This record gives sequence, structure tokens and C-alpha cells, in this order.
Amino acid sequence: MTDAAVLADVQSSEDKRRLVIDKVGIKAIRHPARVRDKSGGVQHTVAEFSMYVGLPHHFKGTHMSRFVEILNSKERDISVESIGPMLSEMIERLHAEAGTIEMRFPYFINKTAPVSGVRSLMDYEVTFIAELHEGGEYVFTMKVVVPVTSLCPCSKEISIHGAHNQRSHITVTAQTRGLLWIEELVQLIESQGSSELYGLLKRTDEKFVTERAYENPKFVEDLVRDVAGLLNAEGRIERYIVESENFESIHNHSAYALIERDKRITR
Repeated sequence: MTDAAVLADVQSSEDKRRLVIDKVGIKAIRHPARVRDKSGGVQHTVAEFSMYVGLPHHFKGTHMSRFVEILNSKERDISVESIGPMLSEMIERLHAEAGTIEMRFPYFINKTAPVSGVRSLMDYEVTFIAELHEGGEYVFTMKVVVPVTSLCPCSKEISIHGAHNQRSHITVTAQTRGLLWIEELVQLIESQGSSELYGLLKRTDEKFVTERAYENPKFVEDLVRDVAGLLNAEGRIERYIVESENFESIHNHSAYALIERDKRITR
């Protein structure tokens, strides 16, 4: 007989090595998703999902197909609001006590040039991470990668003409409580660059952002410290990591800095 009901379920068989697996599941599967924006609209995007559960020591394996079934059952109705219930369903169906869903996607913000007022889209890499720990603690983390301009203070100080500048990627990974919009976190980060970036600039805008960067020089250390200062003041963020990588224009290496803080721990 070939009926599925009588086929052996090898994954559920007993494993005698008595070793718990912290994460097991599927990684980097793409699926349509919807993300609400601050203006009240919805962005339709394609997200890359990774889905994991903890595997007790007595199970040989997990049922990989169930991860895909859960994802497909949601069709396009996947959002920051639904990721928590989807995580709970995944843990229940896989008979696990803990699990993680990661959702990485491009997010677009319509920006207005500072002088001409022309509008254009900027894209940002965003990741939602939903975790349910043993004991029932739910943790939501948002990660954004924001490109900015950084201009070197040392170069400005020692040069007769100009200063070297480059594009920098500031990455913030923030554990949140309450609703923090993607736009809010992006704007917080952009405000601390030598200048923010735009998809489209007219000549008057280009003059403006070039001069603004020159008057606002920052080392990579300045970038992470200035962003961290604003993250410290944001009550909806409990824990964060802020990183900056400056893609140096006069070196073949990057400059890098990182600050990590759990605001729930008193220093």
C-alpha cells in the first residue's frame, strides 16, 4: 500500500542522542507580503522568510513541509500584525516550545527633495523578527538598513579645498514595545547623517545637500553615538544595536563602529 496514512513518519521517531536543537526549519523562502505604512496605506512586496522552531532532544527531526504549509495558508495576508499569530500557529503545529520567524523585505518611502520639492522613492532593507521563547515571552525586533552621506571631519580640517565623503550604511536592530513605524525609525537614523540621501535631486537640491554635508562632518564614531543618543530617548525601544559601515572613498576598506545597549539594564 502507498497510502500516506500508513507511510513511516521518520521525523517523529525517537532520537537517543539527547541533544536539543536550538533552531531547525527553513531558510530564505520568498513569499508575497503586505506591510502597512504610516500614511495608512499598504505596500505589497515580496519578503524572504526564515522559520525555525526548537527541537526537543527526543525527536529525530521536524516536519519541514509544515513551515511551507503555514506560509502558503496565509496567501498574501502577512503583515506585522499577523506575524505573531502565525508564529504561535507554527509552534503549535510543530509541537515545539519556542520558535522564530524572520521576514526581510524592501520598503519604499516617498521623499521630497529639500529645495525643488520633487518627489522620488527611496528603498530600505527592513527585517521583522518575531520570537516566542520558552515560557511564553514574545519578542518583536525590527532591523533597518539606512544609507546616508558621511563627510570626514579630519579631511575637512586639513584640506584647503573640499573634503572626502562617502555613502554609509547605518543599521539599527531595535527590540520594540508598542507600535514603532518603519518611517519613524528611518527618519531618526537619517537625521544623524552628514546628509540624507534622495532618489532624485535637481541642481539646486544637489548644491544644498553637498553644502549641508560639508557643514555637518561626522566620523563613523559620531554616527553611531548620535543615533544611539536618539534611541536612548525613544521609549518604545527597549534594546538596540546600532552599526555604521562607511564605504571609504579614499581607501579600499570600510570604517566600522557598533554600539549595543539593553535599556532595561541599569548601568
